[in-house]
Amino acid sequence: MFDLRDATVSYDGNVVLDGISLRIGLGERVALVGRSGVGKSTLLNLLFEQRRETAALVPQDPGLVRSLSVFHNVFMGRLSLNSVGYNLLNLVWPRKSEVDAVRDVLVSLELEEKLFEPAGELSGGQQQRTSVARALFRDGDALLADEPVSSVDEHQSRAVLASINAVYETTVLAMHDVDLALAYCTRIVGLDGGKIVLDAPADRMTRADLMPLYKGETPGA
Repeated sequence: MFDLRDATVSYDGNVVLDGISLRIGLGERVALVGRSGVGKSTLLNLLFEQRRETAALVPQDPGLVRSLSVFHNVFMGRLSLNSVGYNLLNLVWPRKSEVDAVRDVLVSLELEEKLFEPAGELSGGQQQRTSVARALFRDGDALLADEPVSSVDEHQSRAVLASINAVYETTVLAMHDVDLALAYCTRIVGLDGGKIVLDAPADRMTRADLMPLYKGETPGA
């Protein structure tokens, strides 16, 4: 589904990704791991550009319209699938079928009671879960997410990741929590120095195998 070949990205003369080649097939659940600043977000965005029309993205910044309700922010996940008239109708007078569909997504994320609250009144963790709900409602052919559980507690993190896996067969998640990466992904891709330094099945890895990535060391060295 994704195929990068020798991708190099620089910002202000600094190389962020250096000759990255990565293929991801249908049904893979990939965790991108490594220290902050090693290029996980950049790599995620490169992958998203390959399937922008069909994939869903959860960015680090929730990107919510603060004055609109949770319902409307989640409903935006399918704006491109509907006519302009239909979208405007739901902005003013949400149809029951759409409200029920959005509520079903919110139940899995423990947000259903916030359905018609303004997004700007939510906590940081609730806003992040609303962003995830929007991507789940999109129901594309793959989901890419940049630290999708960074603002929620462990219980909520597991609920969010379980919901993602229940809806999407193919996922690519930039993750900082290696325990969650190992538990909810099938493949671990480790980055350091702008390069892929680890690419292995999650069931063959342990937390100890991944910790060198956070110390600037080569895994297995």
